[in-house]
Amino acid sequence: MTFTIEPISYPFGDGKGLELEPEYGRLRDTATAPVRIQMPYGDQAWLVTRYHDAKKVLVDPRFSRSLAIGPGVPRVMPEPPEPPTPEGILSMDAPEHTRIRGIAGAAFTTRRVEDLRRSTEEIANRLVDKLETLGSPVDLVEHLALPLPVTVICELLGVPVADQDQFGYWSTAFLSAASMSRSEIQHCREQFFDYLAELFGRRRAEPIDDLISVLVMANDEYGRLTEDELTMLMINLLMAGHETSATQIPNMVYTLDRHRDQWDLLLRRPDLVPRAVEELNRYIPISVTSSYPRVATVDIEVGGITVRAGESVLVSMVAANRDPAVFPDPERFDVTREHNPHIGFGHGAHHCLGSQLARLELQVTLDTFLRRMPNLRVAVPEEDLAWRQGHLLRGFLELPVAW
Repeated sequence: MTFTIEPISYPFGDGKGLELEPEYGRLRDTATAPVRIQMPYGDQAWLVTRYHDAKKVLVDPRFSRSLAIGPGVPRVMPEPPEPPTPEGILSMDAPEHTRIRGIAGAAFTTRRVEDLRRSTEEIANRLVDKLETLGSPVDLVEHLALPLPVTVICELLGVPVADQDQFGYWSTAFLSAASMSRSEIQHCREQFFDYLAELFGRRRAEPIDDLISVLVMANDEYGRLTEDELTMLMINLLMAGHETSATQIPNMVYTLDRHRDQWDLLLRRPDLVPRAVEELNRYIPISVTSSYPRVATVDIEVGGITVRAGESVLVSMVAANRDPAVFPDPERFDVTREHNPHIGFGHGAHHCLGSQLARLELQVTLDTFLRRMPNLRVAVPEEDLAWRQGHLLRGFLELPVAW
């Protein structure tokens, strides 16, 4: 492809803090169409920041994910060591994506997720018991945000309790942009693949009532999954059901601490918790950078420009969630917001598999904090906060809290 206008360097920031970089708003408000960007690696791309343009790209099958795995595709990380690690359903188009998504969807049905509510409440209360035993201030990341979602997703999948801590570390490796070296990331992936192969073998020999056994059966008895597809599906399920919540729980507490009027309103109106969780997912720009590019298979018009066949498009969902054409007063954090069609979990065929589980975990955690720690607050000054760097998701290395 040939571009004649100098592209904008992207990403716009390093992900330190939870403020959306001003450049997103400037582009959304002043640019008449998607703009050209240059990622750290690969070719140039189009960046979409407006809500309706974003939804169009995310839902249109003429934008391919499977084509976005070549050496010239724009990306924030270097190429992985050879052989490259497949991304599973994240890099598939129909009909392969439809087939595997249908199998994976069995893990996150509304009924199956809702069945986890009671056990999630028990886990949250046990972890809050531990916080109270440790006394304040205490690190919310280490003692609640990390263990809660990994315990829940491992319970859903059927991962042995003794292995659950290691799962969190492996999940981080799959989303690391710079906090780990390429060799460290590759080593973690190889460890995870070896572990899953061993776990699949155990379930084949002795099936139990868990999701891993169901998926192994789908692979072995019905030929619906190849071994590689089974492995990558497990990794996708782990990240979908763990990493977002582990990052968003501290982000949620930090955001509500910076908007104490909204916290106080929730104390008076706990019925607003589900609405508050939706607003948190709209308002918090959890992604450091747009990722998972899509490649146009034909010439397609988006926002007044023509994306040529073979060109890549990146969608900024965090910018789209601040679009004033859809969200009145979008820079205001408002837990009473009624109309909130945010795309924080994506849109279309690649909508996040674990969105319902993430909602459940955030609702349960917030409700537990409101009931048991009504005075919960961040315990250190802003300048002393330890932000996570070199990661695709914005969040904290640690977040000391008091109550």
